[in-house]
Amino acid sequence: MKLLGKLYIQVLIAMALAIVLGLAAPSIAIQMKPLGSAFIALLKMLLGPIIFFTVVHGIAHIGDFRRLGRIGIKTLVYFEVVSSLAMIVGFTVVSLVRPGEGLHANLGDSLSAGEAATVNAALSGGSFDVGHFFLSIIPKTLASAFVEGDILPVLFVSVLVGIALAQCAKPDWLGLKLLSEGQTLTFKLLSYIMRLSPIGAFGAMAAAVGSFGSQTLLYLLRYILTYYASTLIFIFLVLGSVAALAGLSIFKILRVIKEEAIIAMGTASSEAAFPRLVDKLTKAGCDEAVVGFVLPAGYSFNIDGACLYMACGLGFLAQATDTSLTLSQQISIMAVMLLTSKGGAGAAGGAVIKLAATLQSVHVAPLGSLGLLFGIDRVLAIATSTTNVIGNSVAVIVICKWEKLFDRERFDACLRNPDSSGAMAEQAPVTPQPVFKESLK
Repeated sequence: MKLLGKLYIQVLIAMALAIVLGLAAPSIAIQMKPLGSAFIALLKMLLGPIIFFTVVHGIAHIGDFRRLGRIGIKTLVYFEVVSSLAMIVGFTVVSLVRPGEGLHANLGDSLSAGEAATVNAALSGGSFDVGHFFLSIIPKTLASAFVEGDILPVLFVSVLVGIALAQCAKPDWLGLKLLSEGQTLTFKLLSYIMRLSPIGAFGAMAAAVGSFGSQTLLYLLRYILTYYASTLIFIFLVLGSVAALAGLSIFKILRVIKEEAIIAMGTASSEAAFPRLVDKLTKAGCDEAVVGFVLPAGYSFNIDGACLYMACGLGFLAQATDTSLTLSQQISIMAVMLLTSKGGAGAAGGAVIKLAATLQSVHVAPLGSLGLLFGIDRVLAIATSTTNVIGNSVAVIVICKWEKLFDRERFDACLRNPDSSGAMAEQAPVTPQPVFKESLK
């Protein structure tokens, strides 16, 4: 009975019940979709405030901004290297297994009305525009960054406010206390919403199974297994090696973030795990300022699951349409995907939209071939979102470790007492540790 009180056990039970309902009564299961959509919408509502309070509160206690700049450069380099490795894994696995070979799909360049509507956002602006991407980071007003709900504009405003606050605010300034109180209030709201996560996971999973059923899963089962294998190889080989170089075990990291990973798995949305992940990583020994900077940035620049999705998906569609890709073509496509993969892709369906933008840019396979993935996109999104969460968690922990801003004792305490880490959202956020300020002097 004690296990039933744990959130991740409740989410797993809800997912199992959802699968049973989806297979036994698909029409009823589809009607459960609003439960999942409402839960994700509630969490998205808190993304802006959580990023703002965490980043501003963390940066306000920094004494040496030159080191913060160095951390920023290291973070972006890390993101690009790991994202490239994710694409290499995706292309390699698909090239070896060749799940699309023999399908001989002749789908032309047309999509159905529903599929065209799904990718319309990706294609409305034509090919990916680097200048437009960077300009989109700057919001029209300070308030519009929070109204539109995009992560990067919120992060941009938060960094500016945090830097200004750190330079002009005195230690006893009332604004710093208000920031701390606002952060506590936000995480208290999060604790209320997280109690609904089993219901949200049930609704999302039931609708997915009820809509696509077993026939679609069997139709493209080989590709689904190939994609899932690529995510496991990436997590345990690539991320495991990165963690090992930093003196950490990927298995211990997974134990720390297991609840957040299961939430992402159940909702097929990495955004659903973001608010709780901010608090979990801070309580597990990562410095608050680094978490506040690296994690939101990672959700736009280090979406490893989306990179795997795009590489595997493009390779599969090329095989399915009898389109041969040389090594030089794959390298050039990777360069394009390093750009088109950027931006928020935490919700289910985000990765397939970015794949559509890539196909429109490189023209290596007919756009209509994308219809092959629509039926199983939700199944693939489970692995994509979970990989995004794990990849960004490893990024935060490793960068903190490299910068000597990681408290190993708190990390080990989190491993020894998982129940306390599981209830983090109900506790007040941790104030930046003195070692952080001392290390920056």
